[in-house]
Amino acid sequence: MIESSDIHFGNFDGFSWIRCGGKGDFATSSEMKKCAEHLLTTGCTCLVIDLEACTGMDSTFMGTLTGLALRLVKQKGGGRMEIASANEKNTTSLEDLGLDAFMEINPTTASWQRILPEVRMQLRAWDNMTRLSARQRGEQVLEAHKNLTVANDSNAQKFGLVLEVLENELKKSDPATDS
Repeated sequence: MIESSDIHFGNFDGFSWIRCGGKGDFATSSEMKKCAEHLLTTGCTCLVIDLEACTGMDSTFMGTLTGLALRLVKQKGGGRMEIASANEKNTTSLEDLGLDAFMEINPTTASWQRILPEVRMQLRAWDNMTRLSARQRGEQVLEAHKNLTVANDSNAQKFGLVLEVLENELKKSDPATDS
């Protein structure tokens, strides 16, 4: 086990919620993804990611968001991701990668807008933390960047070298000796 994350979550009538605090980076994305997968097993069709306390996002975090959004859209009966309280910097980062095509950013008419303070007060800390091996971290970063290229063709140019380096590093690593 590792120390507590700054991920909080809850299930509500008609939506599930994940609040991410601090920097949205590869470590945060791992915990956010596990939390989202847990919520998806409960029948979640609308996943809200609350970025009010998120100070910034790296490409791995945004790629993880993208993977979750694509998964929701493809699920039987459809689903959607909504981004709550994204500041200007985070909104710009998502839009610059074309991710607003897969998630609604700061939707003003969302049902949860009228109960936002109550939702945040009812969230529980995500405490199902696990340590990933170096190989698992590498696979997660690779998957997130592949999600970005699937989401928007222009991202393939932006992240092509990153994908190549990550794939080569994973080929070199031996899962039996990774820790």
